[in-house]
Amino acid sequence: MNQQQTSTSLFDRLRFVLVETSHPGNIGSVARAMKTMGFSRLVLVNPRFPDANRQEEAIAFASGAQDILASAKIVGSIGEALAGCNFAAALSARPREFSPPVITPRSLAGQLSVDAGLDAALVFGNERYGLPNEIVEKCNVLINIPANPEYSSLNLAQAAQVLAYELRQAAVGDAPPATTIGFQGEAAGLAQIEGMYRHLEEALVAVEFLDPDNPKKLMPRLKRLFSRTQLETEEVNILRGIARQILKKVPR
Repeated sequence: MNQQQTSTSLFDRLRFVLVETSHPGNIGSVARAMKTMGFSRLVLVNPRFPDANRQEEAIAFASGAQDILASAKIVGSIGEALAGCNFAAALSARPREFSPPVITPRSLAGQLSVDAGLDAALVFGNERYGLPNEIVEKCNVLINIPANPEYSSLNLAQAAQVLAYELRQAAVGDAPPATTIGFQGEAAGLAQIEGMYRHLEEALVAVEFLDPDNPKKLMPRLKRLFSRTQLETEEVNILRGIARQILKKVPR
């Protein structure tokens, strides 16, 4: 009996399945691609080396994603790799006469992100031969990455990175990640900003850049300019300090 998934997060529901991978370095590179996008479930089906996830080359190419390698599950068949899954997507650039429906990575990502009931697998084939027809036919969909038709060759890790990126975007959206890097100042209030505009206008009149009798559209344009910057209190204070110094230096 399959263990029931307790998490609805796409990052927990999705596994990356590599079938008969020849080069340990590619396994390490896929682990790295997965970790950069927040995925961790890696399954290896009959890799060339029985201890493929512990090979020196795999560890080197993982480049910090050794935890993904260490927790990778090594199995002897695609049936074992897909145990507990209710959805599988095969990755192949080669058209098949009797393949499941062909969709793009973005379409797949949208489907998996909205249906929390899908415990899914992405199935990648051998570097040289790809996936055999019998495995593709076990999958619900066939993923084709819309690359340059004149040169559509992606290596294993590149294909995994494209899929992992699209899936992450679908899961978390386009909002920029929270960060403590850079300035995190308090947003200036409307009254503070209006006071700044009056101060700037006074300074501009003092240096004769603004003619109060014929102001044209200078102040409205400046307001539009600053409105696009999401001014912070400290920035307003700096601008008012500049205006203050101008007024000190200019005789009135």
